[in-house]
Amino acid sequence: MYIKEPGDRMEEYCGVFGIYDVKGGAQDAAQAAYYGLYALQHRGQESGGIAASDGHEIRQYRNLGLIPEVFDEETLAQLRGHIAIGHVRYSTFGDKNVVNAQPLVARCKIGTLALAHNGNLVNAASLRRRLEDAGAIFQTSVDTEVILNLIARMSARGLDEAIVRMMQTVRGSYALVLLTERALIGIRDPYGIRPLCLGRLGESYVLASESCALDAVGAEFVRDVRPGEVVVIDENGLRSFHVPAPLQSRLCVFEFVYFARPDSVIDGVSVYAARKAAGRRLAMGDDVQADMVIGVPDSALPAAIGYAEQSGIPYGEGLAKNRYVGRTFIQPNQGMREIGVRTKLNALARNVRGKRLVLVDDSIVRGTTSRKIVEMLRTAGAREVHMRISSPPVLNPCYFGIDIATSEELIGHGRSVEGICASIGADSLRFLPESELLKTVEGSGCGFCTGCFDGSYPVNPGDEDDAGLDLDL
Repeated sequence: MYIKEPGDRMEEYCGVFGIYDVKGGAQDAAQAAYYGLYALQHRGQESGGIAASDGHEIRQYRNLGLIPEVFDEETLAQLRGHIAIGHVRYSTFGDKNVVNAQPLVARCKIGTLALAHNGNLVNAASLRRRLEDAGAIFQTSVDTEVILNLIARMSARGLDEAIVRMMQTVRGSYALVLLTERALIGIRDPYGIRPLCLGRLGESYVLASESCALDAVGAEFVRDVRPGEVVVIDENGLRSFHVPAPLQSRLCVFEFVYFARPDSVIDGVSVYAARKAAGRRLAMGDDVQADMVIGVPDSALPAAIGYAEQSGIPYGEGLAKNRYVGRTFIQPNQGMREIGVRTKLNALARNVRGKRLVLVDDSIVRGTTSRKIVEMLRTAGAREVHMRISSPPVLNPCYFGIDIATSEELIGHGRSVEGICASIGADSLRFLPESELLKTVEGSGCGFCTGCFDGSYPVNPGDEDDAGLDLDL
């Protein structure tokens, strides 16, 4: 398994999008997918791709880069059809290579299939070995191809049955959009770890990782795809069926802490409202004396506003962000990563000079970013820097589609809060307890995965059980 150089954030995983015009008259589904993926760009900046069908043939294009770098008008014009799926990727499994970009396309007994996947399988390596022993040939190093191979091999039983069998075989997280020549299918794992929602645009149905992508194409939000649900959209309209799902779903709570766009609503909860509520709860009982509250752009700003409102300490801007700089996790070594932090953020010296600051951020992973920001603010003349984090300490790896360091590389592993504070150079440090974080997402009607905080995972990370896999087809 390919292991990336760990970064200093819990980096996004991937984003998926799909659209189907029921009447089949529109031929610009790929253009809608382009705008939907643009809205999901925050979920992956490594590669992008779109596959489209005109009812008879699937065409696809994918490449490394941001969506506007991958596609131009000429490329989109070649992706003719009234059905399309798309993908933006940040590699959590598999090499950074164009061959691993999605959607993946395969031909099987029932025709051509294209698949885009957000998530991560914990038994992918075991399944891949079994499939290779049975004669399967793999073109990529991503676990998405394992899913596609399983569906294709079982497709002689019918596509619905093949999907059910696949869901009963794989272990882990997945939100999938699957394209056939004549249908668009959305699939959410039985625990609902990865988000997926359904929208409507005139006579078109839309599937997306986040509701902000529905807004981008003018679609009306209909509902979230339920854990364990398969949504099938074809010329007859929409139908759905379910595989058995646990009574308590386990949506990744970090969607609300950091990953999702603030204008998204996931499983009934506003991301912006949850972040602002986290900031308010962080301020409750905090008796720090300060002159100004500032946030680390962009995901921590709602929490900083909530903290300021609750505490009565004025909110202000203390950090300017260069939005045209690559993310710090792509730097090849620690020294270059620290240069990346300084290039990406700069202190507003006139705003912070001589002030006692409350600095709000959403999380601390390795501590590199926090350490450099604290140092930057002190250099700019800040008198005190009190760090406040709107989530609990990150103590454990994630196995379900997030690029996070191993436990030993996490600053919170084996350190007290006081030890973390000393390491990042802050005057004080406070985290939001897990019980308080979960109160910010009350009313969702679902449970949450908190494994990175407390080690409680919905699926055993060591579960490679594939005994039920029947390859004698």
